[in-house]
Amino acid sequence: MSARPPPARPHIGVHSSYFSRTTSSSGDWGEDDAWDSGSDSESPRRSTASNAWNQSPPSSTSRSQSTMTPPKLVPRPPLTNSSTLSFSYTHVTPPSPSSYPPRNGWTIVRKKGDGRRSRDDNSSAKDEEINGDIDVESDMVVGEGDLEPEVIEEDPTISLVKSRRDRGSIKDDVDEIVNDPLFVLSRRTGRHKDPRSRSRSRSPDGDDSAERVQRERSIRTNRRHKFISCLGQDDINIASLRKLGWQGIPNDLRPAVWPLLLGYIPLPSHLRSSTLKRKRDEYASLVELAFARDRAGLDQQIWHQIEIDVPRTRPGVRLWMQGSTQRSLERILYVWAIRHPASGYVQGINDLVTPFFQVFLSAYIDSDPEDFDPTNLPPHVLNAIEADSFWCLSRLLDGIQDNYISAQPGIQRSVKRMAELVARIDPPLSAHLASQGVEFMQFAFRWMNCLLMREISVQNTIRMWDTYLSEGADAFSQFHLYVCSAFLVKWSEKLRQMDFQGIIMFLQSLPTQGWTDHDVEMLLSEAFVLSSTWQNAQSHFTGK
Repeated sequence: MSARPPPARPHIGVHSSYFSRTTSSSGDWGEDDAWDSGSDSESPRRSTASNAWNQSPPSSTSRSQSTMTPPKLVPRPPLTNSSTLSFSYTHVTPPSPSSYPPRNGWTIVRKKGDGRRSRDDNSSAKDEEINGDIDVESDMVVGEGDLEPEVIEEDPTISLVKSRRDRGSIKDDVDEIVNDPLFVLSRRTGRHKDPRSRSRSRSPDGDDSAERVQRERSIRTNRRHKFISCLGQDDINIASLRKLGWQGIPNDLRPAVWPLLLGYIPLPSHLRSSTLKRKRDEYASLVELAFARDRAGLDQQIWHQIEIDVPRTRPGVRLWMQGSTQRSLERILYVWAIRHPASGYVQGINDLVTPFFQVFLSAYIDSDPEDFDPTNLPPHVLNAIEADSFWCLSRLLDGIQDNYISAQPGIQRSVKRMAELVARIDPPLSAHLASQGVEFMQFAFRWMNCLLMREISVQNTIRMWDTYLSEGADAFSQFHLYVCSAFLVKWSEKLRQMDFQGIIMFLQSLPTQGWTDHDVEMLLSEAFVLSSTWQNAQSHFTGK
């Protein structure tokens, strides 16, 4: 079975009150969106999450090949105000209930002979020797029901190798970690080896001298000791933790520090275990209630869009191609949407779950989360990861919910402020964009809606969120404005040499694929300078 490439579509805000109105025309842009790399499809998968909370699906899919489409020529849009442009960009007509296919059992369709090299160099050569170098289409996961999965053309040799590798990477003390995320502090080694640490520790110029490596190791060790000292208190000092977290959080401590910074885990040690149990039980009850009537009881418009977006989340990354991960993501998004009727589900929120899920998963394994199959975890551990991801996502979105309500005033306000700020800090760039008819809404909308997650990797995002969470509750709206401004100005020299079409094409496919933590930290430093200079100078925001 092959998957045809989906048509490009704009971000979608699914809001029940909107569907009673007639959708306005999107103008000359039509269905082709120059700004959205995560386009959707009109064909939903056959799936539901009604009976999956306490049952991890026993199947997994391998990492699929992304289907790439060549960039399209971008027409110059008619000049219009930002409000009209954003509205046509974020809303579509709801699907007809008749578009839903009949409910069938889960079928996992795998193409035998995927000859692509995986991240595990030791196993990739063996895989190619077994299967041969055969060009195949993407794997697909379709349907769900009470039936056992049917696996088509599965190579048992490769499945066994992957299963053993994943099971071997699970830590021995997962039960202790589930009950106490700070259990890591009691380990003798107190160290967690990140499989990506070697590539990230390299300097941009490739200098791997022993002296430099030793100096960096010494700095990391010193900062780690400070974190452990802070986290070891019976009542953690949140100000001290925020100060430490701004410059980055050690990988093995992040699953405990993020919930503390978000206020999901209480600071006093004696309240943590009971709070975690209560919140996880509450989420389980929410899932059970939401899916009690199976598919017939779901809000069909919200569920339809979630079904479309979930398979598009982090395409090509093995973790997010797994059926169990996709079912978790569906439940998280649907429960959040029905609990927030003012906004409902909006395309882009699915991306915001991925950093939380990967960070919390990393607490229980010793391998790269992006290459892990969560079905190898005990069900209660996977349930805990899902519940923690839901509550932390909820706390993040509480601070930026006006980005996702009708007309999305939070994004409108942020993009307007960004245009005013760039006009002050880089007048030549601002003038050039204006002369070419480029409106900030045409590229910055996605930067605000998805928090730059379509522009940088999840690993870069995780490092960026260390700083955001340490900044405080307003960072994802206020500080993010300065990050986006610094991000745009970074490309100023190149952009000033381009015309309208070149600018739009460049900004929708920026050369950030190889960014490291160092690049992100430089961007954050530039944003901090802008924030320090302009945060209290509100006169540069003419909308104030």
